[in-house]
Amino acid sequence: MNESFVSAYLSALGAMVSGPKALVRRAALEAEDLDPSVDVSEDRLRGYVADCDVNDELRVELHLRLAKWDNAPIEDGLWMRDTRPNTGVRRARIMELLALSEKTAAEFSTQFSIAENETLIAGEWEPWYTADVQRKRDFYWGHYIGYLRTRRNWGASAITALDTATSRVVERLTDPSQTLPAQTKGLVVGYVQSGKTANFAGVIAKSIDAGYRLIIVMTGTTNLLREQTQRRLDMELVGRENILRGADENGPDAAQRIDYLDDQDWIDDRFNRYGVRPTAVGKPEIRRMTTRRFDYRSLQQGLPALEFERADKSKPLWHPDNLYSTDARLIVVKKNATVLKNLVADLKSNADRLDDIPALIIDDESDQASINTVDPDKQPADAEKERTAINERISTLLRMLPRAQYVGYTATPFANVFADFTDKNDIFPSNYILALRRPFGYMGVEDFHDIDSSVPESERTFVNSKEKAHVRLLGDGDDEQELRRALDSFVLAGAIKLYRRQLGINDYKHHTMLVHEAAKKANHKLRREAVRELWRTADYYRSAGLRRLQSLFDQDFVPVSHGLSLGYPMPSSFAELEPLIGQVVREIAPNGDPVLVINSDNKELDQEELDFDRRPVWRILVGGNKLARGFTVEGLTITYYARSVGHAEALMQMGRWFGFRPGYRDLVRLFITPKIRDSFEAACRDEEQFREELRQFAVMADGRPLVTPEEIQPLVARHGLRPTAANKMRYTRLVERRSRSKEPSSGYPTLTESAKLKNNITAVTPLLRAASTPENLTTATGRRFDALTGRVTQAEMVKALKQLQWRHDDTFKPDLAWIEGLGEEHIDHWIVVLPQSKRRITIRGLGEFSLHGRKIENDSVRGNSESLHREALASLADRTSMTACVILYPVIDKERGNEVLIEGEWPEGVVMALRLELPERALPVGTKPLIYKSVVKRLPTANTESW
Repeated sequence: MNESFVSAYLSALGAMVSGPKALVRRAALEAEDLDPSVDVSEDRLRGYVADCDVNDELRVELHLRLAKWDNAPIEDGLWMRDTRPNTGVRRARIMELLALSEKTAAEFSTQFSIAENETLIAGEWEPWYTADVQRKRDFYWGHYIGYLRTRRNWGASAITALDTATSRVVERLTDPSQTLPAQTKGLVVGYVQSGKTANFAGVIAKSIDAGYRLIIVMTGTTNLLREQTQRRLDMELVGRENILRGADENGPDAAQRIDYLDDQDWIDDRFNRYGVRPTAVGKPEIRRMTTRRFDYRSLQQGLPALEFERADKSKPLWHPDNLYSTDARLIVVKKNATVLKNLVADLKSNADRLDDIPALIIDDESDQASINTVDPDKQPADAEKERTAINERISTLLRMLPRAQYVGYTATPFANVFADFTDKNDIFPSNYILALRRPFGYMGVEDFHDIDSSVPESERTFVNSKEKAHVRLLGDGDDEQELRRALDSFVLAGAIKLYRRQLGINDYKHHTMLVHEAAKKANHKLRREAVRELWRTADYYRSAGLRRLQSLFDQDFVPVSHGLSLGYPMPSSFAELEPLIGQVVREIAPNGDPVLVINSDNKELDQEELDFDRRPVWRILVGGNKLARGFTVEGLTITYYARSVGHAEALMQMGRWFGFRPGYRDLVRLFITPKIRDSFEAACRDEEQFREELRQFAVMADGRPLVTPEEIQPLVARHGLRPTAANKMRYTRLVERRSRSKEPSSGYPTLTESAKLKNNITAVTPLLRAASTPENLTTATGRRFDALTGRVTQAEMVKALKQLQWRHDDTFKPDLAWIEGLGEEHIDHWIVVLPQSKRRITIRGLGEFSLHGRKIENDSVRGNSESLHREALASLADRTSMTACVILYPVIDKERGNEVLIEGEWPEGVVMALRLELPERALPVGTKPLIYKSVVKRLPTANTESW
């Protein structure tokens, strides 16, 4: 009965090609042909959706359809009318057209939430990627998401998020069949190891469907990453039929023509299939100009391979009569000057008119090698701009291909937004910046750092502290013992994986440990020998080794797993794991050697090749830069990281422990020094503050953007390390910043600037005196804390803010310039909030106040406000739409402990930190939030310009 019910509704949904229609009525019509006795009532549909498994076929299809309709662009005369995508109004319109009751609509709202929009900073564009285009041209996209559903086990939420994000990119490209050539340049900002490849694979699929015919994917600078990317695209998008192109895989020359015959996934039929050669059904094929083993080589496949077929030679390639019947070319190259030079040369020799070719250039890890780091100030003003080699090749490609669309992908965008936006031949993302949402199931910053935690360190446990659960700090003591503990953790985690494999949780094909602490190859050899010696003396087959593992199991892995409550099975005792230890040791070191050194030393001829695609890898990896940026270390469970770097971009890209850990999140451990831990946390704060700035300014007024990418450059903060390499940074001075929340947490005076610190206490004394009312404040979720509150006028607040001194003179100047100009029509009063803590100090003439411990790095305060306190501002009894708020934090170094602070003078080393929240009325609709002054010296003028 269920089978007929599901089939009826699937058929009904499948018939809705142009938009939502009366769902139950259509299902009833379908049921008449299947089984007239089946109950397809709305009540049964509602109950079915509420009770079925999340991976149920009908539930998934409903989710995908709703998400597609939620996200459909507005088109005149169509069903969506003027309802904006991904809004409650749009969903209500869908429910109306589906003819579903309020009760069912409410159930659907619970089961199928509306996807959040990605953060998009963009200028205006000409809409062309309509719902009709998406519906008619979805051959590769449809098969791609089908592959993700059936072969990669992606759920409906992940697929709908990918659909939304990729459409946001493709709609910002130009129409490939338009008459006049035009380019766009954009940037997609993801998270480290968060699925950016899936995003640009989806963009490629939709772009080929839409008509783009030359696809160039530039990976990082290593063969490892290029090969990994090529295989991923070949397996999931290009597919078996496009790889074979009619060739007989059992023929005598098959091994020379087909590069995956010995690949286990090819043998096991895990590559995508279309069921037929695309040309047989009127669709373009994807011709690979590169293979997994071979990067682009000049004339390798002959110049004709890059020449496009045209059905009507009297018309250009971009004409619809030619465009949709010609095959697409896919080129996956590493960012190497010689490789790109060969590609440029072949394109120049091509018989096709290059300005007729709709091209898509994907630049993965776009902040690496692609940025022009030549100092423009050292070049003659009248000379042609000098560029670095890779940047010159990319610039040449863009000049040669006037219909090329450039899309950069990175998790560390600072170098890209610091690029020279005045250079029209460079890669600055002048058309859009899209910040992706953190994907479900991703282990990122919040899983390794207790950022914004209100729990005192002394009270943190495996339950309330992710850092305590996953991070093991390295001390200044015995390095050998700490590395041994990391090796023991690797072996024990492997045994738990085998235990879970027996229960069918996962196949755990790969299980890896990364030892990453130096860039020099000589150090890699030394560390390899140290790991080998520790492994040789580990005694995993004897009682001494087993006792260590049992202690680690009882004191670390069991309590962490229970504390995180992720639902993964854990043995009741170590005795259940002990029989598996020997198997783990043999898996990791089948020949007695557990280590793979991964670097560029070609002399290591005895080294086994790292190949996650062709075989399981259960090994300890020792390496440097080749295992850093972009490359996915599959199965990574234990990381031993003690390498310092000079800037936040490099540091974040070394974070291979970020990513997806299905079935073993609770087993992940990071062994790291306190200094590197703190640097990571600071870099993460910079990244999140940048994303918060983007979210604030990603708004539209009357259909027009308030902020465009050129104005993003000054929004990059710095809590610790500089955001990117010094030779990638340009300078733009922000004159005025109009944003509702302000927290200058990276700009306070250092602890050595005692005069400034004392001045700031004096400046806020009127605010401290005003905050005299004890209150117990509550957040919307019921969390509580004690605070002192009070009121001051706008004039009193401005007076206090103007007296504050900062580490740099311009730290707060753009914010103050705006706040000072706000009058009583914008702000009726300010509420001052002083959260209370256990650390107390009595100041003569002022009273008793709380002190707050914060981390100090290089004599500087890092961060201040807590989410608990920020959330409580919304529920303040005296707050209106014209009320501003300030949270004050007298901050000291958290390492100072709870020593007695004597009554009298304000003690040394106290920093007055603050968080400002401006009211809604302060930023009228349509007001430009940023005004800045360009100081790029090559410009004819450097006058203040506002956008």
